[in-house]
Amino acid sequence: MAPAQRHRVVVLALDGCLPFELGIPQRIFGRAADASGRRLYEVVTCSVRQPGPVQTDADFAVLVENGPEALATADTVIVPTSYELGPVHDEGRLTPELAAALARLRPGTRMVSICTGGYVLAAAGLLDGRPATTHWSSAEHFQRLFPKVRVDADVLFIDDGDVLTSAGVAAGIDLCLHIVRRDHGTAVANDIARRTVVPPHRDGGQAQYIQRPVPEPQVATTSEARAWALAHLHRPIQLRDLAEQESMSVRTFTRRFREQVGVSPGQWLTQQRVQRARQLLETTDLSVDQVARDAGFGTAQSMRQHLQSALGVPPTVYRRTFRATTPAP
Repeated sequence: MAPAQRHRVVVLALDGCLPFELGIPQRIFGRAADASGRRLYEVVTCSVRQPGPVQTDADFAVLVENGPEALATADTVIVPTSYELGPVHDEGRLTPELAAALARLRPGTRMVSICTGGYVLAAAGLLDGRPATTHWSSAEHFQRLFPKVRVDADVLFIDDGDVLTSAGVAAGIDLCLHIVRRDHGTAVANDIARRTVVPPHRDGGQAQYIQRPVPEPQVATTSEARAWALAHLHRPIQLRDLAEQESMSVRTFTRRFREQVGVSPGQWLTQQRVQRARQLLETTDLSVDQVARDAGFGTAQSMRQHLQSALGVPPTVYRRTFRATTPAP
């Protein structure tokens, strides 16, 4: 695919940016390819000033070779975290140079923030009346500063159509993979995840801050139950079935599961079944009824309801959207 035909992702590098988060879009979108190996995105990094060094939060600067005019060419703009947002963070207003840079955006440009990059979107008025998230430690301040934004600090990312926001660091990877999945299907996103050595999917509704993310020594985990469930998704699975895999009471298992995964066992099962259904719809010619059975929904009607809720489209529309761009399994 010629560069002019690729979806153009422009990453806005601001002073005080985190090198890791600045590099996430290139690592994810820059590796996305179709079945023939053609790149699907072109990734460009720009500054609000003319080309030159941008200071990071580390002991080095990065040389950015594009000025704000690159924003006018973007199909998607990504604003990573910055620790030097100044009045954007303190007063909720854009600096003159940032306002001038964002004024170059074309109508309909998809806007994405990673972590506190959401302050920039909010200060620009792009999040007014919308749901959004940011790093859990900044959520309270974010809500006070931008009362028109519906802040949800308990999720990894939020997809509100043309505006998407994420929590910090790893959640930025989750969001970028989600966008690739939304644009080109599960197979393309899973291929990038394998190459990046990260989980292929963490649902946006998963809790971003779990009190005990790493089990204490000698404390039983729920990993065996989850592995068993994934191998038996096609079967009806009750809570007691999962608890039995770990030799726990239902009450203890439910508490441990939520502590370790961040959602209830029932929510997690539904997420996994939706993912299985998506994969089968994209990569097989199975009927909708068979996909529903293999994914554990039981009936096509049940699957339609869950996919409509999770994806906003019924199974047949989802399949038609992605089969043309999905690599062969």
